[in-house]
Amino acid sequence: MAASLKDVMAYLIGNYSDNTKGRLSVARLVKMVYLGDWHQAINHGRQITGIEWYFDNYGPFAHDIESTVADHPNVFSIEDGRNPFGTLEKTCSLIDKAFRPSIDDRERISLDHIIKVTQELQQTDFIRLVYSTHPVLSSERYDFLNLVEKAKEYNDIKKSKLCA
Repeated sequence: MAASLKDVMAYLIGNYSDNTKGRLSVARLVKMVYLGDWHQAINHGRQITGIEWYFDNYGPFAHDIESTVADHPNVFSIEDGRNPFGTLEKTCSLIDKAFRPSIDDRERISLDHIIKVTQELQQTDFIRLVYSTHPVLSSERYDFLNLVEKAKEYNDIKKSKLCA
């Protein structure tokens, strides 16, 4: 069974980095959830969440993140602010510090891996990583991204290169 998006978001925000002061930009959070789903699809043939990912102008996207915040106002908040470069951005915070996300060991391993790989990346390198994933590279903008199917393609490509 896939973890709830609420649990995944809370886990990422709560474990991302002390440097973020318990908040993540909504844009980065969306991409972090995507990367977690992608990692899980590659390694276990399923996503962590039930999100149907869409490839829009800014990469993988789903309205589900902000909807989840709106559906759980006692757990999350979104604030408008500015990033270090002065650009407007929305940040998501975990209000309920006592909330304990319910995720299984495989999901936790995927999310911890994504946190470890991305937490030191500046925004440009982070976006470069997201755009270098197989679903983005092999899809057209404005298409839905079936991560499980794309993971099968990706794993087949890896196997054929190892055998060559």
